[in-house]
Amino acid sequence: MTDAPTNQRLETGAEDDTVWVQEVAFIDSVPRSIAMTFVFVVFIGTWDLVTRLGLVSPIILPTPWETFSDMIFVGNNLLSGGYMLVALWITVKEVIYGFALAIAIGFSLGVLVGETAFGEKAVMPYLVAIDTMPKVAFAPLFVAWLGFGIESKVALAAFIATFPIVVGTAAGLHSADENARMLFKTMGASRMQTLIKMKLPTGLPQIFTGLKIGAVGVMAGAITGEFLGGGKGFGELIRVAASQLNTPRVFSLILYLSLVGLVLYLIVQWTQRRVVFWQKESVGAHDH
Repeated sequence: MTDAPTNQRLETGAEDDTVWVQEVAFIDSVPRSIAMTFVFVVFIGTWDLVTRLGLVSPIILPTPWETFSDMIFVGNNLLSGGYMLVALWITVKEVIYGFALAIAIGFSLGVLVGETAFGEKAVMPYLVAIDTMPKVAFAPLFVAWLGFGIESKVALAAFIATFPIVVGTAAGLHSADENARMLFKTMGASRMQTLIKMKLPTGLPQIFTGLKIGAVGVMAGAITGEFLGGGKGFGELIRVAASQLNTPRVFSLILYLSLVGLVLYLIVQWTQRRVVFWQKESVGAHDH
């Protein structure tokens, strides 16, 4: 008598109630393209409404259409090889050189901190103390040491981007599994072999996290250096436009700089997906 209801439940698939299925919220199931378009439309609409109602002076905040018109002007100048293209290339070089220098210094210090007790106890506290200082305050020093050329901007850009790379590298080396360390030690692997063949591959996700944070900060360092230490890049064009109260030009130049920073970030992200191919991204897992 008691077997019949049980069999009936099994036949009707009632056993599926015991299977846990993660529910996906509606907002997480929206495709990325639609979500980004919605946010963009809301942002532009709010911006346009604020300017139309006169809530903010047009000297401070131009309309979206004035900014878009100036972006077309800047884009035409860039495509025609005008002076803005020369300025953009100078800034791009500052960013690339600064990021490369930050990777070299940050990775070396990260290995020192993550692999040695001396680095963790003696070097890391000083790095933290330096990172807590206002980076902008160092710009005049770099100008005094390295001059008004590209060198001071590269130095400031690298200075800002180095610490996240140090932290990411050190954290990545510390993330190695203790059992894996014991296995390598039991097999007679040297310290260098353990670092190269086990710790670095295991720590690549954290290392690339530091690289992505550094890629965002390196642009700010280069532009800050141009603001405070002269130069001939996009930062100087922004400074001149701001002094002339040409806010549409300031906004359009900033947007083009953001595209450069985004490209650098995407390059690092693309490299991470190719190198750390086993890592699955949790954010955007429901993108279509």
